[in-house]
Amino acid sequence: MLLAAAVAGYAQTGAGWGLFALLFLVPDVLMPGYLGGPRLGAAIYNVGHSTILPFGMIGLGLMLPGTAVFAVGLIWMAHVGFDRALGYGLKYATGFKQTHLSAPLVP
Repeated sequence: MLLAAAVAGYAQTGAGWGLFALLFLVPDVLMPGYLGGPRLGAAIYNVGHSTILPFGMIGLGLMLPGTAVFAVGLIWMAHVGFDRALGYGLKYATGFKQTHLSAPLVP
């Protein structure tokens, strides 16, 4: 639903699909954070894959003239929605495959 809403909103901005294609995978450039270990990797990955920052960008874009900030926020949100639809959630510091969408952690 998140992906569909973000794409539908983006379609209304008139920003062009080339920009969408160019920026859609940008949040994944944060994955090399895992080179610093699972704790640092999870923290960095989660910054780019939570909904908080894209929602903030979308809100800011609604207040600013033009559509660039709004459009980029929607692209970012579409990426997050796409990841969630594929089952990729926010990461736990215990390992890349352990997410808020996977089975609960057992102590």
